[in-house]
Amino acid sequence: MHYRRLGRSGLQLSLLSLGSWVTYHNQVDSRAAREMLAAAMDAGVNFFDNAEAYARGQSEVVMGEAIRALKWPRLNYVVSTKFFWGLDREGNAINRRDTLNRKYLMQAIDGSLSRLQLDFVDLVFCHRPDPNTPIEETVWAMSDMITQGKALYWGTSEWSAADIRSAWDIAERHHLHKPVMEQPQYHLFHRQRVEQEYAPLYEAIGLGLTTWSPLASGLLTGKYRSGVPAGSRGALQGMGFLVDGLTDPVKNAAVAQLEGIAEELGCSVAQLAIAWVARQPQVSTVITGASRLEQLQANLDALQVVDQLTPDWLARIDAVTRPLAE
Repeated sequence: MHYRRLGRSGLQLSLLSLGSWVTYHNQVDSRAAREMLAAAMDAGVNFFDNAEAYARGQSEVVMGEAIRALKWPRLNYVVSTKFFWGLDREGNAINRRDTLNRKYLMQAIDGSLSRLQLDFVDLVFCHRPDPNTPIEETVWAMSDMITQGKALYWGTSEWSAADIRSAWDIAERHHLHKPVMEQPQYHLFHRQRVEQEYAPLYEAIGLGLTTWSPLASGLLTGKYRSGVPAGSRGALQGMGFLVDGLTDPVKNAAVAQLEGIAEELGCSVAQLAIAWVARQPQVSTVITGASRLEQLQANLDALQVVDQLTPDWLARIDAVTRPLAE
């Protein structure tokens, strides 16, 4: 395993990490989570990503039960959560959903810590921007969360570069804890934000990235070239919004071309896609997902491909994918 600093912070994260979106509670129970977390840790993974909204809080419950059973020393692993959507989506849930106001944030962290069975989380993210709450209010709340010892570092997910810079400047002006990381989607078909929009922030404020969806929700595995297979992510209840993208004929034709390149490199197209994200020096860690132990191991084997991606190989991959990238 390779390790990189989280932006300009001193925290070291494994280059590949393990996330829980979609899988925990829906496909993975606490027993299976314990097995995969142990295998990941044995392989050198030290970062495990979660969010309040995943499975309406049950993803945190599954991860918390698994970590408690494994009895790892707290210094050995890094856990994250994220806040914005809230857990209560029914009725008059004002101040409890789709917000980053102070009232919601200061209560949300207590709920996550209880579900995770932890005294603190290492990383906490504002899961989406909130146009209805002043950024200054959110910055103060996130900084206070760290001052209270409930989190160690805070950052954003899918925020614009302008809003991230605004949050950082507010924290600098008031001597508050600054945002140090962003969690954006980043894969072969989704590049603009990481490679262009955020580019000025890497040097200016030391922004680190914990990227998600290296396989484009499964599109870059090749499994959707003939439709949506049973048991896949696209077939799960509540994941129907992904189907159009997963079955896009033009992108699936490009995946077929990538499979030929991957075969030449001696890897799967999924491993090629993960390695492609990991080779980006601004990426602190690539969050992968798995519903089975063998899937986890296959993803971890992508590390063996990273150093093979010479400029010539990257040019061939770009010729296939860049014209389709957002």
